[in-house]
Amino acid sequence: MKVNSPQLNLLWTCLLVGTLDVVLDSSARVAPYRILHQTQDSQVYWTVACGSSRKEITKHWEWLENNLLQTLSIFDNEEDITTFVKGKIHGIIAEENKNLQPQGDEDPGKFKEAELKMRKQFGMPEGEKLVNYYSCSYWKGHVPRQGWLYLTVNHLCFYSFLLGKEVSLVVRWVDVTRLEKNATLLFPESIRVDTRDQELFFSMFLNITETFKLMEQLANLAMRQLLDSEGFLEDKALPRPPQPHKKISALKRDLDARAKNECYQATFRLPRDERLDGHTGCTLWTPFNKVHIPGQMFISSNYICFASKEEDACHLIIPLREVTIVEKADSSGVLPSPLSISTKSKMTFLFANLKDRDFLVQRISDFLQKMPSKQPGSSRAARKTSIADPAPESSPATQPSSPTSPLGGHQGACAQEAPTASQGLLKLFQRSTPMEDLGAKGAKEKMKEESWNIHFFEFGRGMCMYRTARTRELVLKGIPESLRGELWLLFSGAWNEMVTHPGYYAELVEKSTGKYSLATEEIERDLHRSMPEHPAFQNELGIAALRRVLTAYAFRNPTIGYCQAMNIVTSVLLLYGSEEEAFWLLVALCERMLPDYYNTRVVGALVDQGIFEELTRDFLPQLSEKMQDLGVISSISLSWFLTLFLSVMPFESAVVIVDCFFYEGIKVILQVALAILDANMEQLLGCSDEGEAMTVLGRYLDNVVNKQSVSPPIPHLHALLTSGDKPPEEVDIFDLLKVSYEKFSSLRAEDIEQMRFKQRLKVIQSLEDTAKRSVVRAIPGDIGFSIEELEDLYMVFKAKHLASQYWGSSRPAAVRRDPSLPYLEQYRIDVNQFQELFASLTPWACGSHTPVLAGRMFRLLDENKDSLINFKEFVTGMSGMYHGDLTEKLKVLYKLHLPPALSPEEAESALEATHYFTEDSSSEEALQQDEREGARNEDVQEKREEKGTSPPDYRHYLRMWAKEKEVQKETIKDLPKMNQEQFIELCKTLYNMFSEDPMEQDLYHAIATVASLLLRIGEVGKRFSARPGRKPRDIAPEEDELPAPDLPQNPARELQPPAAGDPQAKAGGDTHPGKALQESQVVGEGGGGEGRGSPSQPLSDDETKDDLSMSSYSVVSTGSLQCEDLADDTVLVGGEARSPVTTPHCGGTVDTDWSISFEQILASILTESVLVNFLEKKVDIGLKIKDQKKVERQFSTSSDHEQSAALG
Repeated sequence: MKVNSPQLNLLWTCLLVGTLDVVLDSSARVAPYRILHQTQDSQVYWTVACGSSRKEITKHWEWLENNLLQTLSIFDNEEDITTFVKGKIHGIIAEENKNLQPQGDEDPGKFKEAELKMRKQFGMPEGEKLVNYYSCSYWKGHVPRQGWLYLTVNHLCFYSFLLGKEVSLVVRWVDVTRLEKNATLLFPESIRVDTRDQELFFSMFLNITETFKLMEQLANLAMRQLLDSEGFLEDKALPRPPQPHKKISALKRDLDARAKNECYQATFRLPRDERLDGHTGCTLWTPFNKVHIPGQMFISSNYICFASKEEDACHLIIPLREVTIVEKADSSGVLPSPLSISTKSKMTFLFANLKDRDFLVQRISDFLQKMPSKQPGSSRAARKTSIADPAPESSPATQPSSPTSPLGGHQGACAQEAPTASQGLLKLFQRSTPMEDLGAKGAKEKMKEESWNIHFFEFGRGMCMYRTARTRELVLKGIPESLRGELWLLFSGAWNEMVTHPGYYAELVEKSTGKYSLATEEIERDLHRSMPEHPAFQNELGIAALRRVLTAYAFRNPTIGYCQAMNIVTSVLLLYGSEEEAFWLLVALCERMLPDYYNTRVVGALVDQGIFEELTRDFLPQLSEKMQDLGVISSISLSWFLTLFLSVMPFESAVVIVDCFFYEGIKVILQVALAILDANMEQLLGCSDEGEAMTVLGRYLDNVVNKQSVSPPIPHLHALLTSGDKPPEEVDIFDLLKVSYEKFSSLRAEDIEQMRFKQRLKVIQSLEDTAKRSVVRAIPGDIGFSIEELEDLYMVFKAKHLASQYWGSSRPAAVRRDPSLPYLEQYRIDVNQFQELFASLTPWACGSHTPVLAGRMFRLLDENKDSLINFKEFVTGMSGMYHGDLTEKLKVLYKLHLPPALSPEEAESALEATHYFTEDSSSEEALQQDEREGARNEDVQEKREEKGTSPPDYRHYLRMWAKEKEVQKETIKDLPKMNQEQFIELCKTLYNMFSEDPMEQDLYHAIATVASLLLRIGEVGKRFSARPGRKPRDIAPEEDELPAPDLPQNPARELQPPAAGDPQAKAGGDTHPGKALQESQVVGEGGGGEGRGSPSQPLSDDETKDDLSMSSYSVVSTGSLQCEDLADDTVLVGGEARSPVTTPHCGGTVDTDWSISFEQILASILTESVLVNFLEKKVDIGLKIKDQKKVERQFSTSSDHEQSAALG
């Protein structure tokens, strides 16, 4: 077959131009349809409109015809025409962009153009915000596809058009299980993105580091959304640059600022709401070694911080609440652009080599002016005992009292109830033994205090202390017990939050007193398990203090509430600090230093457990495989990390690790854990099972001692329970710490944070998989779907919920996921999301009628009437359509056309008709309703009584189980009868279901036959109903004259469509078997009866008798049922136009006596095999799920539409 040469040239030209457009421009490929403007004498074409489909471009052309072409005829000059068209189009574009651009939007025009094209290309709604876009290549197989990568808040999108091949990718960030930047021989300098379904590789970036960091941030936000349902919100308080970058969006600047803020807060242990204003290079004069240390100065609204370029050289934190003077010093060749800052504690800090000193001084002055005029602890009396000041030389180890103690100025009930509020419990319950009587231990403790006293003198004391390598050395040698509480507050940053929130703890205690919740119940249960071996917690005084601190924190942070292990850590904090200090240390621990550790799923501990396993493979490869086989790491690491070794080591040893933890962070915990495994490597390699390995580690930890402790030894419960013939050798805690730093000090905080991100993806996705399996197991076994199908349905259901969460919803508070709920209730969807899923998954496609049917199905499934359905309810509805037998499927259809499935608007007339049902039926239903209401009230009362007393016993659950079983025992006899309007709606649904079916014609004939038969049955049946006002003698003649013998022998024969030569069919102009019925079905619209709106005349018994042989059946026998063209107010009737049944909106009344039962519908349908086959037809839901995933995720697709368009 020959191809015309000009046509082939045109094809290659189109392919080449389309490819170049994608590679060189962010606008992706050129639209295949365009409208161009050109005058006769001009060689220039102007693009007026473009479209991706013929339908879209036709719409543009119609607008031009109606609004522009007629106006052009008044111009005589072609240049004037061109000028007018250009001005008109530019004006429309400007107005449209003005309407689309949000108020205060600072995104540059080029970026807005890329965002609009991204939304159009991938079908994204307005709520999806583009963060940035990059040119790169996607490796499809072994072939790179050059295109554009769009990173949005919720999706990763890629588009490529290369020589006629189109590749379009959409990946949700919440589906990402792995994100790595690597360099291999096959994929040089590439980014790998893994999901549950596939692996994606992107390379050839201009700046791969920037791209990867942004992808990390977006994936991290998505994991946070899965963890606690917190979506991304733009920070409006961030400063905006006066001239935005041409290709950087406001969201990108926001994310960059967030990353810097998080790093700033973590480095200097600052509150989470502290925002970095800026940073600059400088030098700091250090008086202790008389040198200028180069580094970076960081400025925020409440702090000035300094970090040296060398990691351990010097760190400095200066709270602005302590600053008294900021002044510019005289410049010199040795000290250019110096800046002097003085504090209330008589310390002066000298910075130099500042590039923009004047601007910096102005910013600091602005922040100082915004500080409150009277800071907590600003009075001289308070400052004397504040840890922000140097301690008096006479008592260097004096424990500081809190200047913001809630009980210092409030001598109320709390103070009388909690005498421990102003000091640690250790001072109250420790034997007052003089230091001289403790011998060598006392001397060692005295030397520690003296060393810290010297350190305070040289490096400063309080928050403004110079933190150097010398500080770490002193911490590793052990903090004296008299200074432990003070230094914990400083190193953790808890002191900053305490002094800036005076009285906060006291208010929380007051508000939480007497409040009961699940958290308080758990706290009460664990109070007596908190260090029961320590005398402080064998007394009600210590127990009450622990209760107040834990309850106050649960009240402050209900998301965490209370988690096991918090009681053990808090009890240790109370030993060395006041209640308020222990509370703020707990806040620092749970919210900043150990993020996500203390929640229902201990995600943070699982993340660090994954890091521990990875570090074991790196540092102890010979032991790693053995530990994995034994499954020991997952067993030991949670108890080690959650309690900071406090539950597995003797108290006096574990508290030394806590000292280092508050200074170094999680790094110390990981180092010590690796050192413990390294010390027991030979024994662990010889273990044969998990129990033996746990015994080895347990005995080792029991014998880690602190020979320098001056406190009386506290017996360790685990040590008391372990036994052995030969106890292992004692290990000094300081030797263990020394080994951990010598062998594993290469760990860096930045590396740990990077590893945390990688592990967080795995852990959260693993938890999501666990939730999926739990939900699937909760689905009854008789649901009909396989496990794989249920899991696929769950992922589609979850995706729809998440889409509503990050694209907004009319009910955001209700739809938002609550991780504290059971797995089955965490993801729920509303009616709009259900309609979308129903349309794509239902086997009962009804065309334009599908949304109506979906709304009815939603109301049927929403049993608790909260306008939300969970996954179990969703699957129940799907199962009824896919796996029910004929009776079950028909029962679902039947229920969809009865209240409550019918909406109030649809059911208005139906409810009115139901009111006039037979007396026996209505009274029986009312009785059943009363019984159900009574049973429900009894259940509520029973639940209230049980809730107010003791927990329910097994008999309660047996009763609940029995009631659930009773609900499922619904028979077809329990279904109420269907009135005339409801039957009309059922016919509409069935008619729409049959469209586009291969057996469409046969189905139309069959449903017409069944509907005709049912209409006559309803007409006949109403003669048996004893209506109010009818006398028995009026009914008797009708009973005697029932036309059973006159029923047609073959009703289907009368329902055949008219022949081609039938004059009635010709007059109608339509021989479609589904359209010839409406003249005889619509009451009051012509025919031999009365006109529209004429009053209905009652039938006499004689008239009824005459009509029974023909009219009540033959009115629907002139053709098959046509439901598509029936109006909502149309009523099918079983008599001629003179029948008393008219439409309720046309001045008549509803035929209140006509009704039909489910059994009658079932029996009638069974007479038509084509209907039976249609309802029993099996449909594979797997194919529909696959199509739905393509719609939701638009994974890799290829298209040759450009080639076909060029050839066509």
